[in-house]
Amino acid sequence: MLHIAAGIPAPPFEGLDIVGPFRLTMYGLCIAVGIALAFYVTRRLWVSRGGRPENVLDAGIWAVLLGIVGGRLYHVITSPDAYFGEGGDISRIPQIWLGGLGIIGAVLLGAVGVWLGCRRYGMKFPAFTDAVVPGVLLAQAIGRWGNYFNQELYGAPTTLPWGLNVDVEARVSAVSHMSEATLFHPTFLYESVWNLLGFLGLLLLYRRFQVKAGMLTWTYVAYYSLGRFWIESLRIDELDKSTQWISLFGVSWRLNMWISLLLFVLAVVMLVLLWSRRPQSAEAIAEEREVYRPDAAERTPQVESEEQDGDGGGADGDVDGDTCGDADGDADSAREDESSDDVDADDDEADDADADSDDVEKAAAERGGSTGSTT
Repeated sequence: MLHIAAGIPAPPFEGLDIVGPFRLTMYGLCIAVGIALAFYVTRRLWVSRGGRPENVLDAGIWAVLLGIVGGRLYHVITSPDAYFGEGGDISRIPQIWLGGLGIIGAVLLGAVGVWLGCRRYGMKFPAFTDAVVPGVLLAQAIGRWGNYFNQELYGAPTTLPWGLNVDVEARVSAVSHMSEATLFHPTFLYESVWNLLGFLGLLLLYRRFQVKAGMLTWTYVAYYSLGRFWIESLRIDELDKSTQWISLFGVSWRLNMWISLLLFVLAVVMLVLLWSRRPQSAEAIAEEREVYRPDAAERTPQVESEEQDGDGGGADGDVDGDTCGDADGDADSAREDESSDDVDADDDEADDADADSDDVEKAAAERGGSTGSTT
């Protein structure tokens, strides 16, 4: 009993009954709280680099939905006995609240969701993922406590004072015969603390250092893979041996350990490549710090400019039309005035001609009268 008092106690409950069949599981609550905090942290970091806050929700929805699907698929594929083996229940596949989300699968497919969101909203994928990964580590640190409430994924027996108490009915068959006083490595706690320290480190790197876009993301992959490797080596949860244990080069490791090693090597290679290709000029550094793609960033102003040009063109057209109309009207009025003046001039000339004709007739009559009297 001394060990029980000294160790971490088993969880008092797994969830709370709300109304009727509705039940709030602590596993689901831990995941939900982790996701909410990840959104909050990502939003703060993204806005600090000049990003629009609404983009976090736009891309985050894709990441969360695909991440949950990817995490569940990874768990089912790597632990098929619980669903397809003897005594398995395939109907449990969609019941994620009972536990069983593979973080590696969630991150991989969640990254696809982030990429889709970035493509849709014109964000630079490396710049956005750099703002995402600190929050992801924080979410993982909180989400691991869901394993505590489900009493799953614990480690081998230990005599350490922080050992975990696990109810006898929740133990795997390999340790079910052990004493109730037996303590186990709290691997959920190890990973939670590891992720929390990583979160603080990535947050410091993001705020204090201007590194090439993408380096923070691959630092996260390397850091998490390294921690997952040694934590995975402590676990004793009995899963399908044919898929969980793989022997290569005379070494027999769990599948997740091999995947963690592969991801760690890949991350280190990517970090070396990014570091060797870091921008040198001031212009290149300024461009590297941009969070939106140039074509996407110019798309909206260009549309507005075109609309302004269209309105301006219409205004110019109206002005030109009015000007031309006024000019044409003035020209027509001038021509009418000239025609009127010409007509008046012709009338004056006609009056002068009539006056001359009257004078001629008068003179002829006078001459005619004087000649007839002399004959």
